[in-house]
Amino acid sequence: MRRSAALVFSILLAAGAVSARAQAVASATARQFSITAGGMASIFQSDFAGDWQPPSFQYPVAHTSPYPLFGAGAYVDVKFSHWVQIEAEGRWLRFNQYGGISQDNYLIGPRIPVFHFLRSSVYAKALGGYAKMNFDSLGDKGTFTDLAFGGGMDVKLTKRLSLRAVDFEYQYYPKWSNSTLSPYGASVGIGYKLF
Repeated sequence: MRRSAALVFSILLAAGAVSARAQAVASATARQFSITAGGMASIFQSDFAGDWQPPSFQYPVAHTSPYPLFGAGAYVDVKFSHWVQIEAEGRWLRFNQYGGISQDNYLIGPRIPVFHFLRSSVYAKALGGYAKMNFDSLGDKGTFTDLAFGGGMDVKLTKRLSLRAVDFEYQYYPKWSNSTLSPYGASVGIGYKLF
């Protein structure tokens, strides 16, 4: 009888311990807000090869360039929560110029997480801002509204460092000269989580 009572008492004690553990309150929660700043290298097709519309040659004409532009850039990602994120970027495409053509972009907009696996996260983005463009080496230039759509993948290397493995972007200048312009390109970079 004593053995049966001890066995029942042990089972009830074990069940109570399991039940009590299940009611424990978490000691901390993960912080959602973070800021990551980084640098990147880019290659872009400018969609302008230095062609001007005859007969007055007053307006530039969109046309694929034989030389892609290379440049450097910087980005800042602000994460308020999992679904509320903002990205700002500046890009200066000044290398490998064809006929003095260069482009600078200053963009900001929402960034949306699409998929997360292992230490990688895939995202989409829709940015807006403006672009400054030099048309030739004679000083012809302009500033244009710039809309950009794209996405990429960031890979977490350490607690603070992340690799921007790839970032694709399609840009659209809705009013460029007397037509539109559609540059596109890709970037890679490295980011540092400030907090």
